[in-house]
Amino acid sequence: MKISYNWLKQFIKTDWNAEKTGELLTDLGLEIEGIDTYESVKGGLKGIVVGEVLTCEQHPNADRLKITTVNIDGENPIQIVCGAPNVAAGQKVPVATIGTTLYTAEGEAWTIKKGKIRGEESHGMICAEDELGLGESHDGIMVLDPNVKVGTLAADLFKVESDEIFEIGLTPNRADAMSHYGVARDLKAGLLQKEVSLELITPSVSSYHVDARAFKVDVHVHDYEKAPRYCGVTISGIKVKASPAWLQHRLKSIGLSPINNVVDITNYVLHELGQPLHAFDGDRISGSKIEVKTCEAGTKFTTLDGVERELHEDDLMICDDRKPMCIAGVFGGIDSGVTEHTSRIFLESAYFNPVSVRKTAKRHGLNTDSSFRFERGIDPNLTEYALKRAALLITEIAGGEITSDILDTYPKKIKDFEVRLSFDHAQKLIGERIPEETIKSILTSLDIKVNNVTEAGLGLTVPAFRNDVQREADIIEEILRVYGYNNIATTTKLNASISNSSRFEDYKLQNVIGNQLASQGFFEIMANSLTTPKYIELSEDLDEAHNIKMLNPLSNDLEVMRQSLLFSGLEAVAHNINRKREDLKLFEFGKTYHQFSEEREEHKHLSIFVTGNKTEARWNTAATPSDFFYLKGTIEVILERLGITRLKSAPTDSDVLSEGITLSLGKTKLVTFGLVKKSVLKHFGISQNVLFADFNWDNVIEVAKHNKVKYSPISKYPSTRRDFALLLDNKVTFLDIHTIAKQTEKQLLQSVNLFDVYEGKNLPKGKKSYAVSFIFQDEHKTLNDKQIDKIMSKLQSNFESKLGAELR
Repeated sequence: MKISYNWLKQFIKTDWNAEKTGELLTDLGLEIEGIDTYESVKGGLKGIVVGEVLTCEQHPNADRLKITTVNIDGENPIQIVCGAPNVAAGQKVPVATIGTTLYTAEGEAWTIKKGKIRGEESHGMICAEDELGLGESHDGIMVLDPNVKVGTLAADLFKVESDEIFEIGLTPNRADAMSHYGVARDLKAGLLQKEVSLELITPSVSSYHVDARAFKVDVHVHDYEKAPRYCGVTISGIKVKASPAWLQHRLKSIGLSPINNVVDITNYVLHELGQPLHAFDGDRISGSKIEVKTCEAGTKFTTLDGVERELHEDDLMICDDRKPMCIAGVFGGIDSGVTEHTSRIFLESAYFNPVSVRKTAKRHGLNTDSSFRFERGIDPNLTEYALKRAALLITEIAGGEITSDILDTYPKKIKDFEVRLSFDHAQKLIGERIPEETIKSILTSLDIKVNNVTEAGLGLTVPAFRNDVQREADIIEEILRVYGYNNIATTTKLNASISNSSRFEDYKLQNVIGNQLASQGFFEIMANSLTTPKYIELSEDLDEAHNIKMLNPLSNDLEVMRQSLLFSGLEAVAHNINRKREDLKLFEFGKTYHQFSEEREEHKHLSIFVTGNKTEARWNTAATPSDFFYLKGTIEVILERLGITRLKSAPTDSDVLSEGITLSLGKTKLVTFGLVKKSVLKHFGISQNVLFADFNWDNVIEVAKHNKVKYSPISKYPSTRRDFALLLDNKVTFLDIHTIAKQTEKQLLQSVNLFDVYEGKNLPKGKKSYAVSFIFQDEHKTLNDKQIDKIMSKLQSNFESKLGAELR
């Protein structure tokens, strides 16, 4: 939201600079995201002064150029070469001095420099309208009033307006600050805490009166729930034309384009007070009747942007006795707006239900300054005042007279909020005790009325325009933001409690597995849970009836909650591949959402995507492509890390995988993985293979909780290794050796390993050599050579007798 500082200072006469004011507004919760400069003329006419042409002679080397001497300071005339046909001695003209920056129509800057033109020196430039940005004429130089004093700054002569514009990042709850008046109200409260007491000035409407009751429009509100308050008045004899310069500058400074004086005034009051208004051409209101109602579903209506829209049965419309004229609180119609031929208007000021306006705006994809305010809730008590303010401005600027009484339909007054504040509760939430008088001063400065005061607290009435302040905690927040978060001392004592939690908490297991995958080169992604319903067509396993649909989707591509993590993940894969990142290892912890009969369910999943090469090509190794077994190994490592083993595998029945496996523990499915079908990949524009794994994370956590981890302490006694080089028949396998060794020594033999195999020269035909190692360890004592030699002797004897082995 843009706020003009000059405009703001019409409400509160502060002499603070914009930067200092911006810091205070940020402290008050109205975060200033930037401060921009606005100039009614680009460059502000800096360096442009009024000069007087003393002499004008023909250039000796150019037929179309003149050599002039110009007085710009009353002392030393300067020579300027000028090509304008209308330049003459005795004229008062605007002169751009050396170093002045001018701008082209396209906004490009160029600087006036001292130079020679066809051999003659030129020390400036006599300017035309378009060169100064004051018009479009370039027929000749701009000739000024002869009474203007030489040396007068052009910025003063043409009343160039400079302004500083605050860009406020307004949070949705601060509906009260959606105008210059609202921001000024907050600024006043903040300044008061800085011991700067300033009056909040509001535009006077005391001169409002009815000139003649000559044009009446009847108003009938059919739905008071959608339109709790509706006001209107007629103005006749107006002349629609361009707005005066001051009004155009106000609107341009905050990024609005002036249209005509009537529409500009409604926009001006909107941004001044926060009350949306709408002006209808009085001669286009059939039957001089306004009906606030809904229309039949499917009714066609063309809005001001020329788009024909189909109305919903819940859209509140402003109609005459024949047709709809405006979508209430959102957008006007093309056939009822003010044009240059309009001579009388019906001016509307209303309070529409925020929920109704928001739903209508979302249905039609419209976001206007009007709907922005109605959706968040405006001040219902400002409706009539804003109407009078706009009516007075229209009669002042567009002429005409007020020709009806104000029609104010307000059957059920919107009540203010009653809230009780406890001083003790305020101290607990804030962290320190703020003086009671300071609290009362802050609340009063925010238009919150103090009804009664006790030792325990305050009885308060919160105005209806603060619809975000309805609880005691909200009141405390208001006190704190105005008092200043920075003014609350930091405590030197930190209190914390330790809670007992299971090591199988979801977030803990996610961190364990997430870190493991990251260490293997995977990157975590976070995809949107909203997706397009078209993805249902890619899998017969998904059912359209199970879609959870958004009531007010942001777009057709974000219309339903996802039933699978596959498609949102493939979007990320395609996005990266299209940006030349073809070797990908991605994972996501996310949820799927399903509508079953009358119940809705959500399930947690872990998805893994692997595509391209798993290792890069280097000088000594080629690139290694990812394959099914790489993904399978990754999955097994994940499950083993959680202590889940002894799984049953079966071919997958997923119709999005061309081949794959489902791993289960008993009847509980844990993970399905495999190669994604080409037909699915084609939909995303992916031409390379993609491997996909889908963990049912809820099942994984449940299984991990009931899995009993077995462990044994590391022995404090050392192990011992002995080796044999055995000459064996070719038909003997390592399994034979391993089996005999384990049968020979069951207690002390920890492991048997084959570390070398030799077949070839110097061996008898049909023979081979195995080098086998044996690891021995006693859990209760250190083994000695005598014990080990005895075991090795038994092993040798058994190998010789049972396998025909020989020691080499």
